[in-house]
Amino acid sequence: MVLNSIEKLLEKYDNGETTIKEEQELKAYFTQDEVAPHLESYRVIFQYFKTTKQEDLYTKDIPLKTKKSHIYKWISVAALVVLSLGIFNQIGGDKKTINDLSAEEQLAYNQAVEVFDLVGSKFDQGGSNMAAFGLMSNKLSEGVDKFEHVSEFSEATNKIFKSKKKKQNK
Repeated sequence: MVLNSIEKLLEKYDNGETTIKEEQELKAYFTQDEVAPHLESYRVIFQYFKTTKQEDLYTKDIPLKTKKSHIYKWISVAALVVLSLGIFNQIGGDKKTINDLSAEEQLAYNQAVEVFDLVGSKFDQGGSNMAAFGLMSNKLSEGVDKFEHVSEFSEATNKIFKSKKKKQNK
């Protein structure tokens, strides 16, 4: 009789429908020495609840020593000083013209200008190639639109053929 009531309580427990009193009955049954062999798996659960309730929690405060670092403040100040000096040198520094440069510096300047001109011309060619891609994209969109008409036609013919097959099967 007791075993039947325990099995019913276990079924309610598995469904989450037990009351606190019913769970206390289950705990009392599974903490005793003799438990039905087919219910041994539940014994582990209720024994765990019993042992964890008996454990003392560690309640002592652990002091945390935090060390504030002021290095970030100094790095930001140093970055600000470097940036300010760079801007000051650009604004108030000596301005050189091409004629003031040495022969090597003028040669390097002219080569840099040639490189920038070459890169600029390649960008222009790339822009014209992108226009071709745009045209191709437009044509592809038109093809997709036309294909939608074919898809609609295909759906209509499928409906017709299906209705004919249904009539033939009847």
